[in-house]
Amino acid sequence: MRSVKFLIAAGAASLFSTAAFAADMPIAPPPMYGPPPVADFGGWYLRGDIGMTNTRGKLFAPAYNDSTTLSVNQVGHEFTSGTSFDVGVGYQFNSWFRADITGEYRSKVHFSGNDFARVNFGPGLGVFPIGDTYSGGFSSWVAMVNAYVDLGTWWCITPFVGAGVGAAYNTFSGLSDTTTFPANLSAAVGVPLTSLYQANSGSKWDLAWAVHAGLAYKATNSLTIELAYRYLDLGSAITGGGATFDGTTSSRAFQFHDLTSQDVRLGLRWTCCDLPPPPPPPLVTKG
Repeated sequence: MRSVKFLIAAGAASLFSTAAFAADMPIAPPPMYGPPPVADFGGWYLRGDIGMTNTRGKLFAPAYNDSTTLSVNQVGHEFTSGTSFDVGVGYQFNSWFRADITGEYRSKVHFSGNDFARVNFGPGLGVFPIGDTYSGGFSSWVAMVNAYVDLGTWWCITPFVGAGVGAAYNTFSGLSDTTTFPANLSAAVGVPLTSLYQANSGSKWDLAWAVHAGLAYKATNSLTIELAYRYLDLGSAITGGGATFDGTTSSRAFQFHDLTSQDVRLGLRWTCCDLPPPPPPPLVTKG
């Protein structure tokens, strides 16, 4: 009986000593809270694009800008396809809106076409059909400010739409106009059956605007690949004066209106400077 009382007393003493030791231990600080995850957007980016151009436009010949021309029928006015290259810098404002500034070179493409006109050559001659065949080159430099809306992301693919506005520096060079006269008119007025007019190169600035639509694929956290369609309005262009087959010079210029292009583009966006993460919340402890 005495041994049982001794064991009980020893156990109680051990329990009290353990509790006292625990009371003397320092209180552990509350756990640290890490910063919230950084949103998957934000920061500056660089971009570059290469594309295929498909230019359209309307030629206005100065020789037909008078009352003697009764009608003009334009046939086969077209440009060959070309290549465009651009670089730019932009900023991703949030998860769905971004904007950038780009500078673009559009390679020279070949223009060709035909005009068939009915011209009144006056009393004693009457009305004759005249044919013109054109050939020349067209190129542009384009500066644009663009804004885009990202429409959500599925399997790392983000469809987007956008619009841009800027300026185009359009150049027409090497434009030739070969005119064919009817044989009876050629004999009556003493001109050759064909004559050549060679226009000098001309350049001008004009307003440009664009609309975009495409898909963006996020290859890595910092690299995005874009496949896009763009409708680009380049405004107008003009040649310089020129000279006819017999050396006669003229200051009248050919004009090109409604210059547009439907482009398919492949681009890269590199996010070079992500937004810094927000600071962690202040550490709060109980005194």
